[in-house]
Formats: sequence, structure tokens, C-alpha cells
Amino acid sequence: MKIGIIAKPNIEEPLDITQKLSIWLKDRGVEVFVEKDLGDQIDHPNSVDRADIPKLVDVILVFGGDGTFLGVARLACKYGTPILGINLGGLGFLTEVTVEELYPMMERIIEGNYEVEERQMLRTSLHRGENIIETHEVLNDIVINKGAVARIIDLAIHIEDSHVTTYRADGIILSTPTGSTAYSLSAGGPIVHPKIPVTIITPICPHTLTNRPLVVSSDMKVEIQVTTHEPDTYLTLDGQIGIRLNTGDVIEVKRTDTSVKLIKSPFRDFFTILKTKLMWGERYGKIDR
Repeated sequence: MKIGIIAKPNIEEPLDITQKLSIWLKDRGVEVFVEKDLGDQIDHPNSVDRADIPKLVDVILVFGGDGTFLGVARLACKYGTPILGINLGGLGFLTEVTVEELYPMMERIIEGNYEVEERQMLRTSLHRGENIIETHEVLNDIVINKGAVARIIDLAIHIEDSHVTTYRADGIILSTPTGSTAYSLSAGGPIVHPKIPVTIITPICPHTLTNRPLVVSSDMKVEIQVTTHEPDTYLTLDGQIGIRLNTGDVIEVKRTDTSVKLIKSPFRDFFTILKTKLMWGERYGKIDR
């Protein structure tokens, strides 16, 4: 078996964990590959570029938070490599396993006793005139918003070539069910279970209060045209890739055929994580059963 290790950069904690875990895995006949930046700091013999790890290993371990996981997910989805997220801080929606649970979880992985859940992704294509400028795949969300100046922007929404509305707002979020607990939730969007195949369209501070979030089938093509003349309008993908937009640009969004394979925690389910993160029931306590 081959396992890859990727960690959030510029923090000390993964160094010690990776060293000890590598020895533990080697003793059990597992070959370990470590991303180059991390591997060079601990003189690991199998240090490789982060982008190469998904095609070399059977499982990827990601140490960090949900942001680190998102970056790895876009690499791993091309090869179908399952990912296990280990959170170094508070519990995450994607990094479900704590450091204390790491070794029991690794024993399960070595034995093949683990469950993989496929998470939907969205493909976004930026059309400028007759040309497709860029195409990307995201696990969480696609955001179109204004720059530093506090001005409303105009965004025309078409679903399956039918004009739905033109939002006058600070921006708009198109999210997967996985991303429904991220920026979309903060903007008033609904929480959607990861297994439901939908796309969530959430306006950010719309000027008209009747502009509410929409939930549509992920098989439907959604197009957003930038009709505003504001110069500082941006497309942001998973909070990590930023592209400046021009008036008239069209962003096409639809579910992609690829998916992210997430190794589920056996210690808690989606609703337990949801309750923990959102602190539901903190005031009134637990219900005795």
C-alpha cells in the first residue's frame, strides 16, 4: 500500500506527526510519499511535488483545515484518489478526523476497513466573447463579487437558457452541497446534505429582498452574465483562485463528471459534525434517549 501526506504550509505541528507516522507506517509495510516542502524539512526519502502525489498513492492524508483539503481535492479528483482529512484545529466539515483519532483510523485504512463517500464537484467555464478563457473544477463554491469599493453589481442569471432574474447585489455564490455549509451559509443559503445532487444559488446582500436563494438540479446549466460596468468584479473559486471579470463575461456552471472521494470518519456522521460546528443544542442540552 502507498500513502501520501500533504499538510498546511508554514506550521510546525505536521512535522512531528509526519515523522512518527512515517515510521509507524513503514513498520507495517506501507510506502509513504510526502509533499516536497514538508518532506525537505524532515529529510524524508520520498519527497515529491504536491501535484504528483495523487497519481502515486492509494490514499492521501491531508493535515490542516478545510481550506487545505479543498486545494488537494482539486488535484486528487483527476485520479480518483481517496482523501482523509485530519484537522489540526477545530473540527472541520471536510477534515473530519482529529489527531487523537489518527492511528485508529490508519489501522482501519491498512485493513481496508473504511468507507468512501463521493462528493459532487462543479465545473465553471469563463466565456469572454467567442472564447473560453478558463475552465476550473471546484468542490465548495464559485463566488462572483465586487472589489474593495462598496458598490452593487448587476448579474443576469440564466438556468437552462431561460432568464430567471438579474440580481443587484454585492455578489452571488453558486455552491455544491458540500459548500452549502461554507460562504453560502453565511450569506443566508440553506444547509444541504452532501448526497443530494443540487446546485445552490445564493445572492450576497441583494438590493431587492424578494431575491432569495435558489436550489436547482446539479444537471442544469447555470449561466451568470456580468452586466455591471464596475471595473473591480472578481470570480473566486473555492476561495483560492481569483480571476478578474469584464463587463459581458459569462460564467457557465454545471456538475462535472468527476468527484472527490472522501474517506468518512467512523467516529461521527454529517449531522454530528453539523451540530458541533453550529453549536446546536448548546443552550438546552442533549436529549436523553
